[in-house]
Amino acid sequence: MRRRHVSVCGAGTSGLFAACSAAEEGAKVVCLEKGAIGGGVRDNLGALNSRLQQEAGETIDENEIVNDMIRYADNYCNPRLYHIWAQNSGEAIDWYQDRLEEAGFELFFEGAKDAKPSLYKHWATGHIPSWPADTEFAGLSDVVNGKIVLGDYAESKGVEFRFNTPMVKLVQDESGAVTGAIAEGPDGYIKINASKGTVVCTGGYARNEDMLKALQPQTMDKYSLSIAIDGTTGDGIKACLWAGAHMDEVHTAMVFDRVAVKPDEFGGSDTVGSLFWMGSNPWLKVNLNGERFANEAAPYDYILNATLTQPHHTVVDIWDSDYEQYLEQFDIHGCARVNGAPTNMTLDAVKGLNQGLIDDGYIVVADTIEELAEGLGIPADALKATVERQNENFDAGVDPDFGKDTHRLSAIRTAPFYGVRTSGYMLCTLDGITINENFQAVNDGGEAIEGLYVTGVDSGSYYAHTYPNMSTGNCCGCSVTFARMIGKALAAK
Repeated sequence: MRRRHVSVCGAGTSGLFAACSAAEEGAKVVCLEKGAIGGGVRDNLGALNSRLQQEAGETIDENEIVNDMIRYADNYCNPRLYHIWAQNSGEAIDWYQDRLEEAGFELFFEGAKDAKPSLYKHWATGHIPSWPADTEFAGLSDVVNGKIVLGDYAESKGVEFRFNTPMVKLVQDESGAVTGAIAEGPDGYIKINASKGTVVCTGGYARNEDMLKALQPQTMDKYSLSIAIDGTTGDGIKACLWAGAHMDEVHTAMVFDRVAVKPDEFGGSDTVGSLFWMGSNPWLKVNLNGERFANEAAPYDYILNATLTQPHHTVVDIWDSDYEQYLEQFDIHGCARVNGAPTNMTLDAVKGLNQGLIDDGYIVVADTIEELAEGLGIPADALKATVERQNENFDAGVDPDFGKDTHRLSAIRTAPFYGVRTSGYMLCTLDGITINENFQAVNDGGEAIEGLYVTGVDSGSYYAHTYPNMSTGNCCGCSVTFARMIGKALAAK
């Protein structure tokens, strides 16, 4: 049996970066992948001090953003990891930009120098490949018009991919050090020896309902649609736990408020909803009693967290026929924006989605607020009073009730009126194996497990309770940064 120096478990966002960087430095790399194809590199990627960010004149103070992220995590984190991301992410993104340009594509930076001040600060960290409109994602990495960007590059550097070959367990020696992995391939079990180290990055457990119910049952009430990558069933996390690793104490997921459910349905995983892209915009949002309950301009999952305190975990978005001007006025940055980036939803695309939701009975359209309330199944008197208060606040340019920014207030006066019950969609889990500053898994005593490195959303020590989505691409950005650093470090061992 040939001896492999580096084993990478997972050919997704982190796995591709780790495999490429290790192979670039001369290591022999085998990459195990559960699926017939890899998960690809997910957009958006957050970084500090990339070439594109510097060219745009965007400057972000490292300590300021790090302390904001610590606040988001309620200190259930390792702050040193944030600094490592801040100091190394620019190089990782520059490297990815080079690979994209070699394949004939560009990388887009979402600057926000002219962003209007807001109670919730936006950090302009996002980088997005500018794929053509007919992009299809299927393959080792991002597949565009038949080209596989990082997959082709990895193979050119000698990475050996084993598809349909999920990692089953980690191999340990007498001391407990991880020396490789056992996987189940099409022809049976195989053992991959890894003298330099094993990297676990199998994508978390968003597709494992039993683990979700056991570790974060409240998350099940937040979403009615999952866009998590198929096969992300916690394989890597479980293997690390069996090897003696410790897991985050706080269990967290990334869930965005962009799903419609029908007027006779409630939010939660028992309901299957449909994509409602405008949901993350600060429309008037009420509960099923027709009452406001939060600052609608809060980050995506803040609204969903607040919804858990409301009847049936369901929120109703209300807007009028002047919504196009409000979409412009709201000045939304990050992935929820409409227009403003070559890879983002256009207004025409959003209109098309909305029309489909109208046709399918999700969005209710009415000529009066009373009719709208009836169609949505909420009290007409309460909704009418809430709308009147909303219009008063808009006219005054101030929200004394919840403190929403002036530019994110909207009136509801121009018929027809629109409303939809909403929930969230699941992207991925964010809690994982506790790691140290070298990205090694640690045991309950905080001691490193030799040979075992964890990154992506299999790794922990970073997020808790919520996701700092005001730092665009934060999760993918730290995933690729740490994966690239791991690959280079293992190759140098």
